[in-house]
Amino acid sequence: MVEQQRQRKRGLARKLGAIALILVAISLLGACGKTDGGSQATGAAPVGGSAAAQPPSVLNYGYIGTNKLNFPGGAEGWGFYKGIIQEEFKKYGITEVKLTGFPNGPDQSESLISGRLDFGSLGDTPALLARSNGANTRAITQGATESIGYLIGKKGGPAKVADLAGKTVAIQKGSFMHRYIAGIVKEQNIPNVKFIHMLRPDGEAALSRGEVDAMTNSAIFAYKQIDQGYPLLDDATKHPNLIGTSITVVSEEYLKKFPDFPRIWNEARLKALKDLQSKPAEYYQFLSQLNGFTPELNEKASPISTIKDVPFTDDGLKLLDGTKKFLIDEKLADKDFDLNSWIVK
Repeated sequence: MVEQQRQRKRGLARKLGAIALILVAISLLGACGKTDGGSQATGAAPVGGSAAAQPPSVLNYGYIGTNKLNFPGGAEGWGFYKGIIQEEFKKYGITEVKLTGFPNGPDQSESLISGRLDFGSLGDTPALLARSNGANTRAITQGATESIGYLIGKKGGPAKVADLAGKTVAIQKGSFMHRYIAGIVKEQNIPNVKFIHMLRPDGEAALSRGEVDAMTNSAIFAYKQIDQGYPLLDDATKHPNLIGTSITVVSEEYLKKFPDFPRIWNEARLKALKDLQSKPAEYYQFLSQLNGFTPELNEKASPISTIKDVPFTDDGLKLLDGTKKFLIDEKLADKDFDLNSWIVK
């Protein structure tokens, strides 16, 4: 019995010794696979600590509008249409960009919040509202600062803004045009104006049938209604503080994967802008393909001169701040937030 116990002890000792040798070997192998600074020899991190970010190969982008070509307008749309932006992205491992059009900003914001989009361009009002409601986004570009809202009346209906008292106005809730009409009603203290949410095609149809007394619309579509005899009651050029802007936002989750994305996006966008500036006739023809209106009308509604060549301007930021304050004051937005901490410069 004693001899058996001694044999078991010797066997246990041999096993423990073997385990110790294995651990030592693993330790030595790990040391051989490292540089003197402690980083791994294969795929070593750059000096400074963190590895270079490798973004996902597929990038999902959203924009406002729907068309057969599946592109937005502006420098962004031209850049994607010509492949200029895609070529720049390929340098960083992004091999595919998926574009999705949305009828309005709130719908796009919902897709960004849910993770279906990585970034997108939309009006400032829905972008601000989403951020106020807790969306984890960052603003990286203010591509245009002259988005004009128009107030179109029904035929035989209101002749001026004051006539909207007790009337119904079709709006796209949460859009920059919503902010515009809400601002007018407040400025002129017009009582009992009822806002009803309708997407643009539905609003135009309801106005033609006389089911609403007025509607808000954007430039080129408003021009068409005016040409058809609908009265123009007002537009944002008469209220500079109510002019809208366009914002490109990216999810904070995507920024974690690709922190340098804002710089790369703005450089690619600027390259696209310089290209379209050299081809104005071709650019307006491109817009005509998107919306079905003539190149001449597109030039009137969306002149190249309104496209910004820097990510942000002082005037644009003032408009953005004014819009945010209005949304907070009117309780259209849930919570206030620091604009500077939202913007990536």
